[in-house]
Amino acid sequence: MTLVLKRQENIVSSLQFPQLSSRKAICFFSLRRANMEILAVLVGLFCVLQSNGIEVEALENGCQNFQSHTVMLQEQQSYRSSFHFQPPKNWLNDPNGPMWYKGVYHLFYQYNPYGALFGDVMIWAHSVSHDLINWIHLNHALCPTEPYDINSCWSGSATTLPGKGPVILYTGIDANHCQVQNMALPKNLSDPLLEEWIKFAQNPIMTPPDGVEGNNFRDPTTAWLSHDGKWSVIIGGWSNNQGMAILYRSEDFVNWTKNQDPLYSTERTGMWECPDFYPVSVNSTDGVDTSVLNEGVKHVMKAGFNSHDYYMIGTYVPEMEKYIPDNDFTGTSMDLRYDHGKFYASKTFFDSVKNRRILWGWVNESDSREDDMEKGWSGLQSIPRHIWLDRSGKQLVQWPIEEISKLHGKKVSLFHKKLDSGSIFEVQGITASQADVEVVFELPELQEAEFLNPTAVDPQLLCTDANASIKGRLGPFGLLTLATKDLTEQTAIFFRIFKGLKGYLVLMCSDPSRFSLVSLTDPNGIEALNIK
Repeated sequence: MTLVLKRQENIVSSLQFPQLSSRKAICFFSLRRANMEILAVLVGLFCVLQSNGIEVEALENGCQNFQSHTVMLQEQQSYRSSFHFQPPKNWLNDPNGPMWYKGVYHLFYQYNPYGALFGDVMIWAHSVSHDLINWIHLNHALCPTEPYDINSCWSGSATTLPGKGPVILYTGIDANHCQVQNMALPKNLSDPLLEEWIKFAQNPIMTPPDGVEGNNFRDPTTAWLSHDGKWSVIIGGWSNNQGMAILYRSEDFVNWTKNQDPLYSTERTGMWECPDFYPVSVNSTDGVDTSVLNEGVKHVMKAGFNSHDYYMIGTYVPEMEKYIPDNDFTGTSMDLRYDHGKFYASKTFFDSVKNRRILWGWVNESDSREDDMEKGWSGLQSIPRHIWLDRSGKQLVQWPIEEISKLHGKKVSLFHKKLDSGSIFEVQGITASQADVEVVFELPELQEAEFLNPTAVDPQLLCTDANASIKGRLGPFGLLTLATKDLTEQTAIFFRIFKGLKGYLVLMCSDPSRFSLVSLTDPNGIEALNIK
């Protein structure tokens, strides 16, 4: 691994490379300077059961008819990540219904049991963990078996009913290829692994309303208990040239009524996919339950459109069933995003054990269909992140969960290394194929920084247009990873510093243009890393 700074007399005040015992990796970076703002580009057995206090006729999930996981060894899969969550093989996309239950973390996710490409039949795969780092793959949770989901079990969420247990709401693709919302319940609430799920026999419980086409109605959120004791949930939709959060309400979690108006809608976006809606504390990094409603929280509204996840921060007015954002979506690059890299269809959940909200996201890839089929897998989940509201109240802050430290093995450390302009310093002693990097750059002088108006530029395009080979006044400097001895192969992770309207801005980018395994036909090939 090569460390590069391209500015005279910059100092790396500390650099640590804890090598990971499981050969797994992530990079963390921080820059120390006052008044510096981070610009992140940075089938069926019938039965009657009493489940969650809801007496229902139900159907077994039928997943015994679908292919199970077959474990493949790491050595058989070149360039496969060992750090991020992945199934042993095949296609993965959206994270679904993450939650904690009886001492166990659960992650469901979209999965093609038959191959490494997105499939005509998608299911809910299921894995469990005690630490969000080491995972056990269980039998699949939800598979297409009934008329209301026969063509796929698409994304959704899990809601824990107080004193009763979890319920899954998910989108089924029915026999007419229409998107409908369905419910599933645990077969055995005493099982902490929740290995078996039962579909509600009266599914679907929500169907596309008037004005919403059958292919624009999907991805129910985690529900919240509102001020009047009713449950609320939103579905992503598109109607009358507006992307929207379609609001439904229920007294019993079985019978749902559409609200007259969406919780929020806008003409400036496309169809909303995988919406998320949750409160964040205004004065703490702690997370809060999805149903918390008080003056001490703001609400985050997230929607996926144009292949990216965007969010707003604002105020939820339950008496009016309205969401009032501090700043509306504009449909431009100025809209807030969780991440400017490969990150989509994200989902948060409240971890009541550690009082934090955790963010998952699907990291899709740039490989060709032929490459995916050859390697036998595609897609992974992002490293789970703790997410909270910034002190300014204007954006979210996120950081990899603390449990990642469990993966650390041997540490290689370097302190107070002075690097001259254009110098290259190779860090010795790294033997693992993947490493966790923490580096702090200290720059004594910032006065020469170029001016940048953050409201007038697209930071993603800035990273692309000014890649690591383009010199600026303060930058690029950073790391060269995946580098060969002669540097003909490398991926630059670099920074540039600008003078903003208030204080300084840090632009963080990655440049894989000199990495031969990356196809730059993907416009997201050169982007910032997953950090704010």
